[in-house]
Amino acid sequence: MSLRICILETDHLRPEFVEQYTGYGHMFERLFANQPIAAQFEIFNVVEGHYPADDQRYDAYLVTGSKADSFGSDPWIQTLKTYLLERYQNGDKLLGICFGHQLLALLLGGQSERAGQGWGVGMHHYSVQEQLDWMQPALDQLTLLISHQDQVTRAPENATVLASSEFCPIAAFRIEDRVLCFQGHPEFVPDYSRALLDVRQQTLGETLYQNALQSLHLPHHGSVVGEWMLRFIAQGREA
Repeated sequence: MSLRICILETDHLRPEFVEQYTGYGHMFERLFANQPIAAQFEIFNVVEGHYPADDQRYDAYLVTGSKADSFGSDPWIQTLKTYLLERYQNGDKLLGICFGHQLLALLLGGQSERAGQGWGVGMHHYSVQEQLDWMQPALDQLTLLISHQDQVTRAPENATVLASSEFCPIAAFRIEDRVLCFQGHPEFVPDYSRALLDVRQQTLGETLYQNALQSLHLPHHGSVVGEWMLRFIAQGREA
């Protein structure tokens, strides 16, 4: 039986990117399409106020990345926080990427804020801090595409850090078998990262922009993290 995953989409792509990439929800669908664990998805854009019906239940709820700040006061962010807290209290599995990673950390007792280190862009490497059964294929070092100026600066009390670097000490965390979050973007492809870099070239400055561009030729573990996410969801049930 396929996993049923609710994707809570927390942004709209820039208009010039929509034809090629559609949206962050569809990027995750593409990431998960060729994994050894079958999954079905429904995408709800929560910026527009779209949520599943009350009687709909899923094996997991995935919160995407966003240009918004996880600590922002936008009404849609407050609504999303209320919804996610209800899901957590209900015992549902929650996954977060970038903005979702930061929002879930904040919601569950941690801290997210603008990072003193500045923008993280391009390809980034992390040390894997814990090896668990669902983290297959196993890795000691994790490489992901990133695009963020905020970070989780304090993990929730009951969280375990899974991956870290000097630049981003809390790059991934889990809370038991309930919550799994990554700062990096497993759903990104280098061409999309390049497009984002071009849009932000002036903001980033030439040195950071050029270094990030040069890093995009490196291989990354987006597909591996996609498999980890599905294995995490599948624990304790027939996939």
